[in-house]
Amino acid sequence: MASAYGHYNGAGSQKRSQFTVTALGRWSSLNKTLPAVDKISALHVYDFDNTLFKTPLPNAALWTGPTISMLSKQDAFINSGWWHDNRILGATGRGIEEEEPRAWEGYWNDKIVDLVRLTMRQPDALCVLLTGRGEQRFAELLRRIVASKKLEFDMVCLKPQVGPANQKFTSTMKFKQELLTELMETYSSAREITIYEDRPAHTQGFRDFLEAYNSAQGVRPTRGPIQAEVVQVNDTQTSLDPVVEVAQVQRMINEHNAAMLKQPPHLRPNALRIKKTVFFTSYAIEPADSARLLGLVSIPKKASSSDGFRVHGNNIIIVPRPCPKGILTKIGGLGSKMTFQVTGTACHHGSIWAACVTPVPASAVYHTDNPIPLVVLAINKGARPADAGKINTWSALPPEKRFTFTTTVTEKAILRVEADDPREDEYESLFANKANHHHSSSNNNNNNNNNNNNNNNNKRKHNGDDWNPPKQPAADAAAAAANAGRGGRGGRGGGRGGQAAGRGRGGGGGGGGGKGKSKGRGGFSHYRSLDDVGSKNAPSEVNYDEAHPPANAPTGPRSEQNRQSGSSNHVTDLNNYY
Repeated sequence: MASAYGHYNGAGSQKRSQFTVTALGRWSSLNKTLPAVDKISALHVYDFDNTLFKTPLPNAALWTGPTISMLSKQDAFINSGWWHDNRILGATGRGIEEEEPRAWEGYWNDKIVDLVRLTMRQPDALCVLLTGRGEQRFAELLRRIVASKKLEFDMVCLKPQVGPANQKFTSTMKFKQELLTELMETYSSAREITIYEDRPAHTQGFRDFLEAYNSAQGVRPTRGPIQAEVVQVNDTQTSLDPVVEVAQVQRMINEHNAAMLKQPPHLRPNALRIKKTVFFTSYAIEPADSARLLGLVSIPKKASSSDGFRVHGNNIIIVPRPCPKGILTKIGGLGSKMTFQVTGTACHHGSIWAACVTPVPASAVYHTDNPIPLVVLAINKGARPADAGKINTWSALPPEKRFTFTTTVTEKAILRVEADDPREDEYESLFANKANHHHSSSNNNNNNNNNNNNNNNNKRKHNGDDWNPPKQPAADAAAAAANAGRGGRGGRGGGRGGQAAGRGRGGGGGGGGGKGKSKGRGGFSHYRSLDDVGSKNAPSEVNYDEAHPPANAPTGPRSEQNRQSGSSNHVTDLNNYY
């Protein structure tokens, strides 16, 4: 592995006289005299972000994967993005004005803090804080953060634009290797060096570098081998308050857009803005009611213990896409309440468990794309929640097991940052990865009032010719017949209609046969949503200079082109969403 040590040991042009404590001190942002060379026998180097301090990362429950990658890129915003804007770090917790007096309590890795304090008390150890954050923007903030905790470092080293000897750094790792070489060459009497790092890739990079350094000492010694240890620290990441985080990103966008307006009109890109991606709209069920629903079914232990088994029971899907304005208005809008009674249960091929429900009162206006409103309770590996629509036979519950519960109309949504598109309307903006489909909002909003003329927007999962309507529990057959044409899946007057399994972008009104075909908004795989804010996020990591998203970052909904080329992961597959 090529190392910074070769800069000093390769051509032999550098002299030992350049490695002095005075020269080394130029790497530090502290105005502090370093200990004499013969006084130091141990070098202790601590990383800052998510090693010593719990640094906020972009919240995977707030943003799509591509947006997290965009925020992490240095060149995506005029102010350099998440890792290069000191106001993001300054917004940690309640903000610097409130957190500094309380020493950012709760935002430290206490085990590493204890190790730093031990180093501080060890007279022959040099205590170094080393981070890839830019010196110009972050030096003062980092000094205030560590000082609030009463941590004393001999050196606080941040990545400069140009090194003391006019070095240019192509990456954070190259900068850190260069500084480590300076440390070891200057303190040539040191017998050991210990580095604390949270990023596995950097941990391995340091180990390879130190191994190469010691190997070179056996060929052309400058100070002799040094006992080296790189300690892998458990990740201690956190997130900003969601409201604060969105506000900070909006500020970055505003500054970026203002700077872009200064560009000549023919070179000016479209302004960036925050958009919402809505995956589906549903009647959300309270946790206590979900538990009662789950208690209605008996799931074999073998199934529940399998790796692919997942418990749901938290909603009744209205439409597996953003809800068209007409339907949303009909059911009362987001936040409106709807009461249901559970009437039966079913198991589909031993892999999906569900409960069917009916509105209370029976004449209440509601909407669901399924012929019978239902709650998916649990699924096993290989099954999809959408498969519950294939259930034809339900087992009626005895009266004593039936109960009513109240739900709330909600959206499963996540945010993204995109260039503004003047061709899209408000409804169009709710879909990610659009592919040259620009329909007016009036068309979308009128679908519910023109179902007979817009069957193509209400595509069934199954062709109408081979679809057998599901059988309701026998105890409910009379009531269902009495309410036919009054409530049904589309609400009062809507009839039951066809099952819209969820690929049509705009439609899905109350009635209509639903045999037509339409091309809808496409698939998605594993986003977290706004509903999940505050829960444990998917692993992520600090990224100062690498422009690639983490390997496990959400990839985003698939585009129309992918869907046309045979993608099966379309919007009806809600397996990872509810």
